[in-house]
Amino acid sequence: MYVAVKGGESAIKNSQELLAEERRGDKNVKELTLDQIQNQLSLSLDRVMAEASLYDRELAALAVKQSCGDLVEAIFLLRAYRTTLPRFGTTVPIETANMSIRRRISATFKDLPGGQVLGPSFDYTHRLLDFSLAANGDVPEAMEADGTVDRNMPRVTDLLNNEGLIEEETAEDDNEPFDLTRESLKFPADRPARLQNLARGDEGFLLALAYSTQRGWGRNHPFAGEIRMGELSIEFIPDELGFSIEIGEITITECQMINQFKGSSDIPAQFTRGYGLSFGHNERKTMAMGIVDRALRTRELDEHVQAPAQDEEFVLSHSCNVEASGFVQHLKLPHYVDFQSELVTVRALRGEANIDKTNIVKPISDIAATE
Repeated sequence: MYVAVKGGESAIKNSQELLAEERRGDKNVKELTLDQIQNQLSLSLDRVMAEASLYDRELAALAVKQSCGDLVEAIFLLRAYRTTLPRFGTTVPIETANMSIRRRISATFKDLPGGQVLGPSFDYTHRLLDFSLAANGDVPEAMEADGTVDRNMPRVTDLLNNEGLIEEETAEDDNEPFDLTRESLKFPADRPARLQNLARGDEGFLLALAYSTQRGWGRNHPFAGEIRMGELSIEFIPDELGFSIEIGEITITECQMINQFKGSSDIPAQFTRGYGLSFGHNERKTMAMGIVDRALRTRELDEHVQAPAQDEEFVLSHSCNVEASGFVQHLKLPHYVDFQSELVTVRALRGEANIDKTNIVKPISDIAATE
């Protein structure tokens, strides 16, 4: 139970003014612009857009600036704004095979049709502080690659599928797709609903769950079949036209995880899939998502649930950092009445315990000694 705090309005106003002052920092330092955030903190924006379910780099930059760089708070701000936007319709499903590739790697095949494209990544850095950045030194321009990157690269899973070594993906029906931003999640959830939930789930939570499965809590140690990142055109079919038009371009990261499956009486031994897809350059998130997606497929693959990452309700109900943050941080609100009632209960229990101690029957030896 919450109670009103008298005289709190002026205190709250002062708190907000102090926050604005702290956000601005030293006024002798030039204020951070949205363009600077978009261009130099791009990975932060990608996480905010992914977990807020809204692709808008300028608004994501504003949210990061307003939240003083607190990404969970920025995600909260952007989600709240998204709820005010009208919904005009659904875009044409994207085809990631048509991605304009900037990065594409596989841990399963060295020689791939189209080749490995390392692209921008921390994977090949030495993890040493670069003090030239502190001096605002110029970054050397990247060397031009030899040749051009093939726009249409076949998926690694397609190569396995040609031999029947990996499960086939079933085509979705033509019904209106489930929308987690407008409909409540129900259990048991189908895979599209689970993937939506994971796509906007907290990266740290999914990362920890993915790590747990690799350490034995779920028997899920996959191969990274393919990770690709690049740009995709988004198309929409207006009712008045009846044909699709391109309305923009977004950056997408996709991860295909490959897991061994012993098979059953109905299904021969083959590889199974774990899938991750996210806005922006979000490799760690999509890899964790792909691992957890496979862990959650226990029901459809007739596997036994043995670990937290395989428990659908546990994972999906606690993956949202906005809900989790709100539930934890609401403890900062006044709970005076609740606590006072608990205090009365504890004091009463202690009083009863003291009374009981005074009424304990003395041992016969003590009674004899007193006589």
